[in-house]
Amino acid sequence: MVSANDSQAVTHAAGHKNMQQLIQLRWLAVFGQVITIAVATLGFGIQLPLPAMLSVLVCLAAFNIASTLRWQEQMAVSNRELLLALLVDVASLTLQLYQSGGTTNPFVFLYLLQVILGVVLLDKGSTWLVVGVTAACLAGLAVFSKPLALPLDHGRGIFSLYVQGMLLCFVLDAALLVFFTSRIMENSRAGAAKLADLRQRAAEEEHIVRMGLLASGAAHELGTPLATLAVILGDWRRMPEFKGNPELLEEIAEMQTQLQRCKSIVSGILLSAGEARGESSEPTTINTFLSELVDEWRGSRPVASFEFVNHISRDVGVVSDSTLQQMICNVLDNALEASPEWLRMQAGINGDMLELLVTDAGPGFSSEMLAHFGKPYQSSKGQPGRGLGLFLVVNVARMLGGAVTASNRAEGGASVRLTLPMSAIALPEEYE
Repeated sequence: MVSANDSQAVTHAAGHKNMQQLIQLRWLAVFGQVITIAVATLGFGIQLPLPAMLSVLVCLAAFNIASTLRWQEQMAVSNRELLLALLVDVASLTLQLYQSGGTTNPFVFLYLLQVILGVVLLDKGSTWLVVGVTAACLAGLAVFSKPLALPLDHGRGIFSLYVQGMLLCFVLDAALLVFFTSRIMENSRAGAAKLADLRQRAAEEEHIVRMGLLASGAAHELGTPLATLAVILGDWRRMPEFKGNPELLEEIAEMQTQLQRCKSIVSGILLSAGEARGESSEPTTINTFLSELVDEWRGSRPVASFEFVNHISRDVGVVSDSTLQQMICNVLDNALEASPEWLRMQAGINGDMLELLVTDAGPGFSSEMLAHFGKPYQSSKGQPGRGLGLFLVVNVARMLGGAVTASNRAEGGASVRLTLPMSAIALPEEYE
């Protein structure tokens, strides 16, 4: 399940983006009011209290500068802070309307912009508070403000100055609503998508836990018969009937190898589903670890040609454990199924990250596989229950702080890149 901290972080990120939208809208309001005041006084000769109205604009600009500085430093934006920002906008609009005609000013309908922004940005209770405040301000303007000295020429229709002001207010309202609400809704959709991704990840991690329980039960159930088979095969190797038959001895050796592989697979799945580190951890170096892993994998798989290119020049101490081995082997096994004739693994260290690149000459990944890479039960084999190998790889890499990416090669085949922080596999201090 998604933690409260993760959900809160997504909500705060969306709130921060919405606050930035309000800051941009407030700058438009400042410049728009400057232009409107200039046109009204110079173009139409309307007498307005310029010192008082310009003082409100200066205060609004100062508040916006303070908001810009504050929200550059602090990402989390709460509903209360968004409400406060909207109420400041309502207050500045009310002061300007009070000094320019009150309800007789055609720009009084800009209150609707604040109400709709409240619906989009705030919770239900805060939205109703904005409705109540704007309604109270509108009623107050109707009682206390002086009417705007405009000619009563409504009969002129579109040529009426008041009608033209209403049309301009409507166009401005509509344009701002379309522009800013669409961007605010994009922020909301992005937040919802992020939450959905977190829920998907939580579901995958829960799936791993369940797989761990199943693997634990399987390990207990399979442990006894696998141990019995190992004893029987060891006895067969010492029996005279088999000692004198090299072909049978070779087959017994192959059976023992495959039996050991079955035991390691069960243990690897158990560790991958539970903890990132197994009990079999032991100190080694990165080059030794990779060389031994490659030799063991090459000796137990029917691969025709396997190239290992090691670009790691500085050998460093790391911890070798079953989970890490199983994770890399899962990538190689998937590549082998797609390309049994040729495989390559390249190793290198980029900064503080270990990078392993596995390439093959197979048919490559389908577009659907690439889109859902690492999801459970996504497999190119078309068989039920497949697709868990890469799922475990992706999630173990994630638990270690790394990542797994896949792509198709231009020359044919596929490549899987595994990156892990060296700190995740570094030797503990007591071994250094």
